[in-house]
Amino acid sequence: VQLVESGGGLVQPGGSLRLSCAASGFTFSNYVMSWYRQAPGKERELVAAITSGSEISAGEMTNYADSVKGRFSISRDNAENTADLQMNSLKPEDTAVYYCNAGVGAVVGGSPRYLEVWGQGTLVTVSS
Repeated sequence: VQLVESGGGLVQPGGSLRLSCAASGFTFSNYVMSWYRQAPGKERELVAAITSGSEISAGEMTNYADSVKGRFSISRDNAENTADLQMNSLKPEDTAVYYCNAGVGAVVGGSPRYLEVWGQGTLVTVSS
C-alpha cells in the first residue's frame, strides 16, 4: 500500500506547478483522494479532495480550502491510479510540504473505521 507524490519544486509567485500522486497496493477507485499541506510551524491542513464517484450518482465531487479556490484544481484518473493537483497563481503563502492522502470508510472487527494512506510529501516553495 503506497502513495508517491511528485512534481514539487521552486516556483516564482504567480507561477504554476502540477503535483501528481501515484497509488499502488489498494483499490484506488474506492478511495477519496485528498491533498493536504503543512507549512513550517503550522498544522497540516486540507487543500483539496475528490470523491471516488462510485458512491455518488452525480459522479465525482470536489472540495477546496477557501485559500485555494479558483487557483487549484484536483483531478483523478482511476484507470491510471493517479490523483493530481494543478496549482496556478501560486503565492508565497502556498509554500509547504504537500501530502497525498487516500481514505475510505470500512468495517473492521465489527466497528466502523476510516482507513487512510499517506504519501511521504513533496516540497513546494513559492519565492522570487
